[in-house]
Amino acid sequence: MARLGLSLLLKLLCSLLFISTMAKPAFARRSRSRAYIEASCRTTRYPALCTKYLSSYANTTSIQSPEQLARLALSVSIYRALYTRKYMLKVAKELETSKIRGYQVVKDCLAEINDSIEQLGHSIKELRHLGLEPVGDDFFWHINNVETWVSAALTDVSTCLDEFPVRKMGKLKATIKGKVLNVAQATTNALTLFHRYAAKYRAARATKKP
Repeated sequence: MARLGLSLLLKLLCSLLFISTMAKPAFARRSRSRAYIEASCRTTRYPALCTKYLSSYANTTSIQSPEQLARLALSVSIYRALYTRKYMLKVAKELETSKIRGYQVVKDCLAEINDSIEQLGHSIKELRHLGLEPVGDDFFWHINNVETWVSAALTDVSTCLDEFPVRKMGKLKATIKGKVLNVAQATTNALTLFHRYAAKYRAARATKKP
């Protein structure tokens, strides 16, 4: 029995050693991804928000390049916009049904959010093309398109924010404004990170010109 118990103990220790050995590379990848994200987010306008949103993906995705970071940031931006739209659709329906004052403001803001979601969607599609194109005129055309779409999305979100007063808001409007502001900040960060990705290729092209 003692020999059997020792044998089982050795097998258990070997299993734990194997699991630990397999876990170390994954842990190291997560640590590198987090460190890269945190360093990159320090260059954005809202670094704390950037780190909070992007670091949550470090456990499942290896992030080690400006391209990966730009893709992730744009995906987070459109996710926040979709989340905000879902909330605003619910609020708009309740306001319309109860005929409470403020429905038109929410409706107008919702239209801007819808436009921003469409434009962010276009930017993500353009970014996919960048992974397929050789670095040339078409490549930079797609880069310009991404920047145009994201900038337009940010303009729409900012227009939505302008629908709300600076002070003296009720709890509902303050909640909506907070969610929309969150979308604006995430989109601002995404645009900054994409500019960083694009700058590398623009700098390389500039050095090749006679």
